[in-house]
Amino acid sequence: MKKTIFRLGVAAGAMAVVSLGAALAQGNNGYEVWASDQSNSVSGVSGNGLSGSYLWIWDSNDIEAQLAGGADATPVGCGPNNGGKARSNVGPCDLLDVFPQDLREFDGSGKPTGNRLSDLNGFGRLHGMLPDPQNRYVTANIFAPGGGYVGIIDTETKEAVGLFRVTGTNVGGGTDVRSVHMSFWDSTGSAVIIANLNGKVLERIDVRRNGSGKIKGLTFNKAASLGVGKGMAVTAEATVFRGKNAHGRKMMGSVAGNYDEAAFADLTPNGFCKENGCADGPDAPFGGRPNNVIICPIPSENRKAYVTMGGGGLLVADTDATPMAIVGEYDNQVINGAGCGGGQAGDGMWLNAGVSASGAGATWSTFTMYRLDDTAFSLEPNPINSPEPEVIFRDSGNTATGGALAGAGPNGSGQLPGISTRRDAHGVAVTVDGAYIHNVDRIQNNVEVFDTVTGARTSYDLTSANGQGSGFGACFDKSVSDDAGLPANDPAPDLLERTPDGKYLMIALRGPAPVSVKHSAQGSCPGVGIVELLEGGASGRLVGVLRSVNTVDDSPVSAPGGHAYTGAERSDVHGATVVMKGRSNGKKRGDIRGAGKKKDKGRR
Repeated sequence: MKKTIFRLGVAAGAMAVVSLGAALAQGNNGYEVWASDQSNSVSGVSGNGLSGSYLWIWDSNDIEAQLAGGADATPVGCGPNNGGKARSNVGPCDLLDVFPQDLREFDGSGKPTGNRLSDLNGFGRLHGMLPDPQNRYVTANIFAPGGGYVGIIDTETKEAVGLFRVTGTNVGGGTDVRSVHMSFWDSTGSAVIIANLNGKVLERIDVRRNGSGKIKGLTFNKAASLGVGKGMAVTAEATVFRGKNAHGRKMMGSVAGNYDEAAFADLTPNGFCKENGCADGPDAPFGGRPNNVIICPIPSENRKAYVTMGGGGLLVADTDATPMAIVGEYDNQVINGAGCGGGQAGDGMWLNAGVSASGAGATWSTFTMYRLDDTAFSLEPNPINSPEPEVIFRDSGNTATGGALAGAGPNGSGQLPGISTRRDAHGVAVTVDGAYIHNVDRIQNNVEVFDTVTGARTSYDLTSANGQGSGFGACFDKSVSDDAGLPANDPAPDLLERTPDGKYLMIALRGPAPVSVKHSAQGSCPGVGIVELLEGGASGRLVGVLRSVNTVDDSPVSAPGGHAYTGAERSDVHGATVVMKGRSNGKKRGDIRGAGKKKDKGRR
């Protein structure tokens, strides 16, 4: 596989890394909490998460007032400022307004395809947003089946600045298979690394900035794409959308480069099938990788992506290379499946394994945490399963699925709180000083905390007032009340992020009508949970809920193994992230221990 070398031309100031103290000083103006609501923003849709979505934004000043006993925080709107004064509307923001439906689609040669955004399917299910290191933009990952859209939103103006549709492939015999599960900024903010889940492609948008960190160009680089399936072919090339955003300004973006056929070949550099059952070589020896739907390409400071798979196993990719290149590979008996939680502390990359989103996950019970040495991966591929991951924690009740051979066997206890014995590790956050990793359990409503030096584990729950079983937690009072049979005080935590002042974790809380992972994600108080960190970050307690509401959506309800909900609430927040108010002058947030050790290498 060839590698090409080029630079993005980002000014040095945009790549600078600041100290922790400086990063916190940038947050003195406060912060905002951005939440991704997967439910439909229109009525009359036949299924969950198929058309539109809501973006919820709350200001830290309003959050603190709510915690002090005041009124519930009011969500911020995404409309233009009114002459530089207060915004002309309030939230939540409709995804269909942030990305106007009359945007026109263009191919890689710059020619219009004839489609407008409204002509295409799958523009819905806002699955998650993540801020860039410069604290100026977030990615918008739009996960409706068959859609495959990823957008960029300005965090200050709340306007869309770019929108792309990812590559379609022939996976499973299809003719246009693609979807965007999540996308992540690399550690410098010079690229967006995309999980094209159903298409089984790792993809990249190259980002060009000026010295203050403002994005001046977005290029979907087809030449960077890395196929991770078997017998793969491109059936639909990536596209870009142009026109004016909701603020009347032009969207930016282009598609460039050519797909590298070798990057879509069957084998890893070690000669094993990327995905089991390929025609050109053997499966890897310890379970291989049965189903390479890409869950999360978790980025490291060393500009690597730890690419987790639905069926288990792991690929480590050099995201600077063009095409992106495999430098590490693991079998699913070595690293279990469905992980979508990870973080870095020092040189350690912490990765979890959880429950599959497919129907097979209904009897999975998986809570595993691994640690890998990020410095062990360079430009050349490592031998398979090397270095060996450190198993920091594996719950004794892990079932023999997703690669785990040890465990108690199949578990069919559903997801009802107080009854289910299943577990599901998901979102991860690193404390502001890098001393602790917090990993939530979507089913059991608790958080496992790991000391990043010793690996020692402590726990707290999200259902009690003190996090240790005493009194009712904040979810109880914010629970849905239009169905008496729905278990109350069921947070169902998902993706999370800490606040820049180090005081809180902001955790997405799922609703009674979960759009995704229906067999693990039913909850009673949709919105964002506010966890106050205690004991220097080693523990916590749920002290508040920023409640989201959606009764516009009237799509059918399904939550296998949970309660057959009969009410009207459809809000389902899957991701919560935090952005600091005020520009950070292009400087990185410096939010984890060990940040600042790596210099900008440019792209190869």
